[in-house]
Formats: sequence, structure tokens, C-alpha cells
Amino acid sequence: MAGRILAIETSCDETSAAVLETGSAGPAGLKSLVILSQDIHAVFGGVVPELASRAHLRTIGSVVDRALTSAGVGLDDLSAIAVTAGPGLVGALLVGVMYGKSLAFARGLPFLGVHHMEGHLFAATLEDPEFKPPFVGLLVSGGHTMLLDVPEWGQYRLLGQTRDDAAGEAFDKVAALLGLGYPGGPAIEKLAATGRPGRYDFPRPMLREMDREGSERYEFSFSGLKTAVLRATKASNDLERDRADLARGFQDAVLEVLVEKTARAAEELNYDTVMVGGGVACNQTLLARLRERVKPWARVVAATPRLNTDNAAMIGAAAAWRLARGERSGWDLEPRADMNFPGLKG
Repeated sequence: MAGRILAIETSCDETSAAVLETGSAGPAGLKSLVILSQDIHAVFGGVVPELASRAHLRTIGSVVDRALTSAGVGLDDLSAIAVTAGPGLVGALLVGVMYGKSLAFARGLPFLGVHHMEGHLFAATLEDPEFKPPFVGLLVSGGHTMLLDVPEWGQYRLLGQTRDDAAGEAFDKVAALLGLGYPGGPAIEKLAATGRPGRYDFPRPMLREMDREGSERYEFSFSGLKTAVLRATKASNDLERDRADLARGFQDAVLEVLVEKTARAAEELNYDTVMVGGGVACNQTLLARLRERVKPWARVVAATPRLNTDNAAMIGAAAAWRLARGERSGWDLEPRADMNFPGLKG
């Protein structure tokens, strides 16, 4: 049944709302998307949870109003409301969950809480109508690094995930070491493009495990790499001279691990589609290297940066699919920092 969903995302430091058209099987079009980023966190070199929550409280009403106005609809035109229920910062999530729940209850609308990472999986469907399972999904962000086998929507098998720092977190921490500010990913990619390859040959963590049997084959770990960059930075007697080479060495190490493990998984599963999502998927060097690696036999799908960073449109896309299957959340839904990934096995 056709309808319109208002989706809300407040898992971290972006306040976002979107309106989507829905069809009988899921999302049918994006009508509007508003994202308000919180610049204050750059001063602290990372997100401050209390400040994030307060900023969401101040802005969520106006962000939702702008999304509705941009879509040319009112509250009476909505058929459902969806929110990010987790994982994320509990205080930040609470703002979006309570706002969306209250609005849905007052209007008598179906209400659904969505897993943030499932939203990242669905993001590319808003721009690529040909994108569908089966595929290997690499989800890389500031809080997560996950490699998934996706034979069907709603059925996910965990191939591997990070044991410590997520890839995005490692980018942020190394950027801080190099004096590049926050967020670190875009700054490192830009600087690395001017660095000399091979001057700093940092370790490729857990890459050798791919050639061994066992559950570690597709696991990730970036804390040791971060420490190696820290030592190299401290050993430099001219950081201004070495900064670009350090950034290049670090990025090359991270990307080689991500690319090789993702490509190997797709090869072994005999899939011809690889999907990359999350904030680190905005790294064009990552996408270019992955496309080169799988070019003979698979295509790489990634949403544009606006839909790869945290946003409400991806939440609405995942919600549209689940709402079409008759799923609803109860009024007792509470946000969870450690929310289980629905349909995830392994």
C-alpha cells in the first residue's frame, strides 16, 4: 500500500528528518531530507554525548518541520513514523525516539524503531533501483566495522567485525595525532593523496588470518595500527615534512585490509555485488581500490556521501521495507546503545 513515512535519525551528532514515498514492497522515492550537523564537537576532537543530546532537543522540531515543508506534505499526509532506536548514544537516541513516538501516538500512526546499521544497508536502494541481494556488505563507520553476507533483505550473516577500534574511529584518532582535526576521515584522505606510498609500511592487521581456517578470517582490528602510527609520529623529527607520508601509510594499510577481506568474501560466496556503507564509505579512494580489485567479476555499490553519513533517509528506507511486511514497534520501545541487529546470525 502506498504511503508516506516520516523518518527521524538522532543516533549521534546529526539531527535528521526525511519524508519517503512507500510502495507495497518498500521505499518508492525520497521526497525530502534535512540533516543538521553539530559543529561544536570539533572543538573537543570528538562527540560529547551531553552536548549532542542538548543540541538534538533544541533542533529536532525545526528539522522535522523543514523536512515536511520541503516534501510539500503535512502531518495529515503521513502513513507512518520511523526512528533510529539504536545503536548509538543513548541520550541522543532518546530525543528522536520520544519525539517520533509522541508524534505517532498523537496522530494514531504506525510507529517503528529501526536499527541504525540496517539503515546503512538500505541507503543505496534510494539511488540505485537495480541494487538488491544477494551481496556482501561492508559497513564501516566511526562506531562499527562489519562484513556481512546478505542473501536476502532481513537475513544477515555476520562474517566478521572489529575486535577493537572501528575503521572510522581509527581515522579520527590518527587524524588527531597528525593535528588534522575532527572528523578525521576526509582530512586524512585529502592529505594522503599527496603522500609518498611505501615510505611508512605500517602493518596490515589480521590480513594473514584470511589464509587460515577459523572464525578469525574476516575479523578486523585497528588498535595496533593506530599504535604503530603513534610511534612513528613520535619518532619523527619533522612532523610537517612527514605528515602526508604518515597519512598515506596509515590509509593504505586500512584500505588494503578492508578491500582484501571484502573481495575475498565475495569471491568465496560467488556474489557479483559488493556494497559499502557508513561514513567511511565516503572515502573515494576506498571505493576506487575496491572497484579495481573486483572489476572482472563484481560491481561495487555505494550511496552518495549525503546518504552514507548518518541520515534519516536510510532509516526511512529500512523502515519502509519492514513496515510493508507488517512490522510495528510497541509504545514501550526504548533506545538501546547495544541494540541487536535484526535478522543477524553468526
